Amino acid sequence: MPRWGMTIDLDKCTGCGACVAACKTENNVAVGTPKLGRESRVMFWMEMVKVVEGEDLPNVRVRYIPRPCFHCDNPPCTRVCPVRATYLTKDGFVAQIYYRCIGCRYCMAGCPYTVKVFNYFEPKWSEERLRCVNPDVSLRPQGVVEKCTFCYHRLQIAKENARAENRSLKENDYRVACQDACPANAIQFGDLDDSRSLVHKLSQSPRARRLMEDLGTEPKVFYLAQGV
Repeated sequence: MPRWGMTIDLDKCTGCGACVAACKTENNVAVGTPKLGRESRVMFWMEMVKVVEGEDLPNVRVRYIPRPCFHCDNPPCTRVCPVRATYLTKDGFVAQIYYRCIGCRYCMAGCPYTVKVFNYFEPKWSEERLRCVNPDVSLRPQGVVEKCTFCYHRLQIAKENARAENRSLKENDYRVACQDACPANAIQFGDLDDSRSLVHKLSQSPRARRLMEDLGTEPKVFYLAQGV
């Protein structure tokens, strides 16, 4: 069974936000209003986190860190859900069952990376926007928790295409939207356990780091550090 994961090269990332825009479009993430923005209730499945280092000019440095769900091998969010609306799939994804979710947000509290978002309001879709939503991804109702899925629907399509051609999955059959959109080629995705894959080789780099490894969550997203 492949172990799907991601590497993000912070030396290459320019903080342009193309991955954020591609994620929202691919996964039908509702666009927030200025009011929701002021209330910090705009939803992102891939968020660009800004880190400011230093206090006085000219020694201030700003870093941008793309942050999806890390799809941990040992996810704490799945253990606190009282209705098993979030769970670890056999493919190693941390998944959400939206119509089972009761909106208690225990999983949000249990996630140390704060990558889950709550749908506070019924999304309002214009007629034009409804005509171009992705039919492979469901529209979520109000009052549920959402998160990055590693574009799981693309894996299903890749499996169907490979089955139709009577072959196994190959590298780059399954790519995520943020990877496709990144103009700097900073995001790589694939099977972490395949020694021939690029993502495996990058995850073994001396520059590779995982956030909060000491928590034992075993995230499947590796960051390649800057200036190492």
